Amino acid sequence: MRSFRLTGVSLAALSALTLAACATTGSSSGDGAAAAAPREREAMARGLDYAANPDPYPSTYAALPRENMAIVGATVLTGAGQKIENGVVVVTDGRITAVGGPGTAVPAGHRVVDARGRYVTPGVIDVHSHLGVYPSPGVQGMSDGNEATNPNTAQVWAEHSLWPQDPGFNTARAGGVTTLQILPGSANLFGGRGVTVRNVPSITMQGMKFPGAPYGLKMACGENPSRVYGSRNSSPATGMGNVAGYRAAFIAAREYKAKWDKWRETGEGSPPTRNLQLETLAGVLDGSVLIQNHCYRADEMAVMIDIAKEFGYRITAFHHAIEAYKIAPLLAREGICADMWTGWWGFKMEALDGLEANAAIVDAQPNSCAVIHSDDAQLTQRLNQEAAASIAAGRRIGMNIPEERAIAWITLNPARSLGIADQTGSLETGKRADVVIWSADPFSVYARADQVFIDGALTFDRMNPAYQPVSDFELGQPGFAMPAATVDQGAR
Repeated sequence: MRSFRLTGVSLAALSALTLAACATTGSSSGDGAAAAAPREREAMARGLDYAANPDPYPSTYAALPRENMAIVGATVLTGAGQKIENGVVVVTDGRITAVGGPGTAVPAGHRVVDARGRYVTPGVIDVHSHLGVYPSPGVQGMSDGNEATNPNTAQVWAEHSLWPQDPGFNTARAGGVTTLQILPGSANLFGGRGVTVRNVPSITMQGMKFPGAPYGLKMACGENPSRVYGSRNSSPATGMGNVAGYRAAFIAAREYKAKWDKWRETGEGSPPTRNLQLETLAGVLDGSVLIQNHCYRADEMAVMIDIAKEFGYRITAFHHAIEAYKIAPLLAREGICADMWTGWWGFKMEALDGLEANAAIVDAQPNSCAVIHSDDAQLTQRLNQEAAASIAAGRRIGMNIPEERAIAWITLNPARSLGIADQTGSLETGKRADVVIWSADPFSVYARADQVFIDGALTFDRMNPAYQPVSDFELGQPGFAMPAATVDQGAR
């Protein structure tokens, strides 16, 4: 506190100062001393405080040109459990504004799209893709998906490897895929952040990035990390080493988060040094970063759930989940999605005990979240057929699986797995108009995506080459501009 010299200062003046101090501070103490004003915290240097710029690589996505329309006459599978014959789907300003039967009103000025004899579904969502980070051409110079340099590379982000010119995005769109999660590979315990993208042509990653979609952290359990690092005579070399590595990382993340929380609360001392690896893990602990966990075996999934409980976070989805059927009640109870294949199994030890009815068995549980994913540039073009195979496998063992429920395996449930179900995944009022018009029942091997809309904008049309985008890389390649299977170039 500042001291006052009484020399030359009258008693009255001193009293006035004291009263002023009391009026300012609200103090009732006898000495009238003013409390020190809290010291303003100095701004940290740019880039040293995550909270000052939590979105350093912001989405620049903008919907393509679109028009208001009403799709009429089709069999509509809403993704939310309804099947509507001779249905109507109304799209206004890129959003679903009405879904119903033939009596649904078509607003004046909306273009009418005749879809009689065809099927309409939400856009297909692939929750496990490596397009853009393992693109075509598949050469070493473009192999950008695995930072296999340390068991913990939570600091890397897949979006910084994503090559938007990958022709695979175009072929996926021709298969009805409107949204994808691009993930790092599974060499590490913590492989890094994934990114959710809109499947639109773009020059930049930011132009594809799904606005507001939460980040996912790719984790891997099982053979992959122990094989990669065990072969280098390094830990982890076993399942024991895997679990020890997860626990050590989350202990460090808890300490890191506590230091930042304390500094933000008190402002005392110097702020912690920013650590990108621990920052991602701290995001898991506060729920802002979702766990996307590569894991095959039922026993290992159960261990991962226990680790999550030990450190106070939750797992959003197990990917591949070959043995999910063995713990289907546990997954449903914990609210964890199982992102699965139908026909991929048996290619390594942890994949031996697979069933084609895996998704059907998981789906049978109340509050379940069964998802069909690809992990492959070819399979992503036919996720509807992969789902159909699981329906058939389930029916062979006596399960009654209606198509209006199963369509959620490639639409609404993937949206739940990505934390974007409030935005897309079903044909419900207010959601983004991500819509596919199929030539036939989408669970038929003969069905093809006729038209694909993203936010109400036509992004693929099988009959119109003007809506069959081609990557710059494809220009001039052998066979370019040649018709195939009696359809125009680009209608894949």
